[in-house]
Amino acid sequence: MGVAGTLEYFSDLLSNVKKGKKKKLMQTVALKVRMDCQGCERKVKSVLYGVEGVKSVKVDMKQQKVTVTGFVEPEKVLKAAQSTKKKVELWPYVPYFLVAHPYVSQAYDKKAPPNHVRAVPVTATISESIIDDYYINMFSDENPNACSIM
Repeated sequence: MGVAGTLEYFSDLLSNVKKGKKKKLMQTVALKVRMDCQGCERKVKSVLYGVEGVKSVKVDMKQQKVTVTGFVEPEKVLKAAQSTKKKVELWPYVPYFLVAHPYVSQAYDKKAPPNHVRAVPVTATISESIIDDYYINMFSDENPNACSIM
């Protein structure tokens, strides 16, 4: 690469900085799509490959899961998948060990894949955990007054 090539490289680099173009990052978007047959799978795949920036689409019929990888935005992928008239949502499941209480009614789902539960927002507040710590310390074996309290 000569001087001309180097100058061209730097001019392209600086022109992209001036325009303020933001490069999209490679993302993986997981969707839960209700699919019944191979025709549904083909339809969803063809629509998702039509989205700009998609590099690959993987379909798991058993879990009703579609994984899209590429330089895409999750909202655009979701909107494109909804255009197939199928029931579509972002993948709602997480491994059960990431959830504080995996068997509460909102998290437990019979249709979830093995070792997964629905993602539930954390509802514990700081004040609740401070009170819990107080009671745990009050009745611990290391507290010399624990017997007198009981």
